[in-house]
Amino acid sequence: MTTADKAQVLDLDEVAITPVDTVDSTIEVLGSKSYTNRFLAIAGLCSEPTTLHNALLSQDTVLLAKALRAFGHVDVVIDDAANTVAITPNDGEMRAPNEEIHMGNAGTPIRLLITMAGLARGTTILTGNDRMQERPMGHLLEALTPLGVPAMALRGNGSPPIKIEGQSFDGGTTGIHGTVSSQFTTSLLISAPYARHDVDITLLDDLISKPYVDMTVAAMQRTGITVDRRGYEYFSVKAGQRYQGGDITVEPDASGMSYFLAAAAITGGRMHIPGINDESAQGDVGLVGALVKMGCRAELTADSITLEGGTLTGIDIDMSNMPDVVPTLAIVAAYAQGRTHITGIGNLRFKECDRIDAVSTELSKMGVRVDTTVDTMTIHGGDPKGAVIDTYDDHRIAMAFAIAGLRTPGVVIRDPGCVRKSFPTFWHRLDDLRGTTA
Repeated sequence: MTTADKAQVLDLDEVAITPVDTVDSTIEVLGSKSYTNRFLAIAGLCSEPTTLHNALLSQDTVLLAKALRAFGHVDVVIDDAANTVAITPNDGEMRAPNEEIHMGNAGTPIRLLITMAGLARGTTILTGNDRMQERPMGHLLEALTPLGVPAMALRGNGSPPIKIEGQSFDGGTTGIHGTVSSQFTTSLLISAPYARHDVDITLLDDLISKPYVDMTVAAMQRTGITVDRRGYEYFSVKAGQRYQGGDITVEPDASGMSYFLAAAAITGGRMHIPGINDESAQGDVGLVGALVKMGCRAELTADSITLEGGTLTGIDIDMSNMPDVVPTLAIVAAYAQGRTHITGIGNLRFKECDRIDAVSTELSKMGVRVDTTVDTMTIHGGDPKGAVIDTYDDHRIAMAFAIAGLRTPGVVIRDPGCVRKSFPTFWHRLDDLRGTTA
């Protein structure tokens, strides 16, 4: 595939994946989407210029950057070639845009903006595509009420469009449910330093995806904010603290890394990922340990992860702390001997698509038996066959099943452009595994 061909993949209706014998590669993975989103939101509140280096410039992060610009108080310059975003305060007031802000299906960004809009003058309306208008926001809206922020779902269903009355973030004490999304807690925390009074947050039930909140706290601490906490049960942020600007380098994306680790696992090959280690706060680095448990070998250094494939066997695993890489592990499990039982993943039914159903349906097309419940998935490994894969406008379904095509002939991925959401250069990187240049 030539560079010109690869540039056109995002616009194709479907793309056929050509198998490889094995892989032996070093892959440079761009910055973490989760950290890029968090640092963008922080920079949008900071009174000092901030430049993000190695930022992930994907559909989600670009939508958030443009939304920050729409509030009028910061200038935002995106450099695609350098993978940087510069956010500079312009001495203007943060004001609600006259037009509603359309966030596509960018779940984390719209949830960050819901609380941030409580700091802006005027009324903000946040909306998104059809799937976004089904995604739950009710727990966040309920938690904002005791903090003084009037925020409501205009259709009364707890989902966008959401209307937020600004300059209302008083602070105080609130409770938040953690069973649907950790992003609600992240949203409250990031804007909390700019409330009029201290913000105290109590979790009303168990928090899923805990590492994502650890990432939030780490990003806040990196930019000068102190967060007092008691495990995952209670968080407190003192009012009057202010974010510090400057240069921030975003570490590689562990979710994006997962696809290339899976490529090594299912082909018996080797993959080297520089710039990240297993001490990262990104929960998705936990996939390395899971793959080792399945039979792979890992070499870990202070600044790299190397994985070599081996004889794969099924495992039992709780993936509540790394839900974004469940589709990736499911693909590896399809080639493993025996069954892989994945638990703690009920929130996958509320992502860009119902990922439990999507993975089950598409693996079934490949001749792989999958049993599901409301929050579990059991994959019975075997010999997957080629199939045309529907991707449900979900980037993670597309990328995970593309990896299956490296081993199994006849895999065709529909709507390859959906990877723009988190990894627009994915098809380039996939082709790099064949020894060509991007």
